[in-house]
Amino acid sequence: MRYFLVAGEASGDLHASRVMKNLIKLDPEAEFRFFGGDKMSRYGGDPIVHCRLMSFMGFVNVLKNLGKINEIRRRAEQVLADFRPHHLILVDYPGFNLRFAEYVKKVMPQVVVHYYIAPKLWVWKEWRLKSIKKYVDHMYTILPFETEWFGSRGYQVEYVGNPSVDAIVSFRKRGFDASLFRKSHHLDERPIIALLAGSRMQEISSCLPLMADCAQQMPAYQFVVAAAPNIDIDTYHKILGNAAENVSIIKNVTYELLTISDGAIVNSGTATLEAALFRVPQVVVYKVFGGRLTMALKPFFLNTEYVSLVNIIARCEVVRELLGHHFTVDATLRELKRVLSVGRSEIIAGYDRVIETLGPSGAGERVAERIITSSR
Repeated sequence: MRYFLVAGEASGDLHASRVMKNLIKLDPEAEFRFFGGDKMSRYGGDPIVHCRLMSFMGFVNVLKNLGKINEIRRRAEQVLADFRPHHLILVDYPGFNLRFAEYVKKVMPQVVVHYYIAPKLWVWKEWRLKSIKKYVDHMYTILPFETEWFGSRGYQVEYVGNPSVDAIVSFRKRGFDASLFRKSHHLDERPIIALLAGSRMQEISSCLPLMADCAQQMPAYQFVVAAAPNIDIDTYHKILGNAAENVSIIKNVTYELLTISDGAIVNSGTATLEAALFRVPQVVVYKVFGGRLTMALKPFFLNTEYVSLVNIIARCEVVRELLGHHFTVDATLRELKRVLSVGRSEIIAGYDRVIETLGPSGAGERVAERIITSSR
């Protein structure tokens, strides 16, 4: 079988690579063409376009790079015509992938279109569901409640498990020496508070200085920044200024850091779920443009009560969310101290419910099995 995959971001590269790995096991004659990254290259050769050239975040950035985006789209259309795949596997990256699914179904309707990691329409842009119903044959979700959400709107999807569970299971199998980690990263024996400020410059610039300000008022703890892989350490020092003296900054070892952390301050996103899977008490924060006005308008443009994946999956408040003008140093310190002491058992119990809801690892394997089954 011939498989064409599109993953436009680093996370998609990881998730798609696991699908490819399992497709090869089930279909030894599998042929791949793909837009993605180095992890996918282990199983399919060189990418047609590398995902580092495809990540355009934010409305303004997209407008500035329309020429590049259109060129990437033309390359995808050419690969489709030349390769003539049996299956198209789209991984996340909805701005590009949903439009490409439409194109494929119009010019080559016999291609089976699979979508792994459903767009978060339950947050906003529900209008996209009409196109998905028309152009996507099989949708695979990574959040349990999405099956019910899509099903209630007349579209059947399948929950395959969460790839963060897979990644953490894989990490734990490799083993980890906490003492060696502390020594190699010049960390002392004080308990650790992890600072996970996101992966985009805008959110790091707005959240990290406030996070770091907390360190000065909790000298019994050492605060450690988990730097995003796409941003160099010098940039973090520039963002923090003098506050950098109160924190350590380490890169490409987030799971190792969470393994030994007593608590965390986390910018809302996938990292909130990862902290929960490591059972690290956390405070979820997010700085929004517009402050009080934006928070007042939140119910009108977001369809969910919560913003952190932990709370969304649990359908109740497991972790405290300090958003917009509620995200202050005093409020963060107050909540952090609570979850490190009297609130610890309650938050861990909430995490355990979330972990049970997510189910076992094996998302990439299940997606590969569904793709092969759809061919029969």
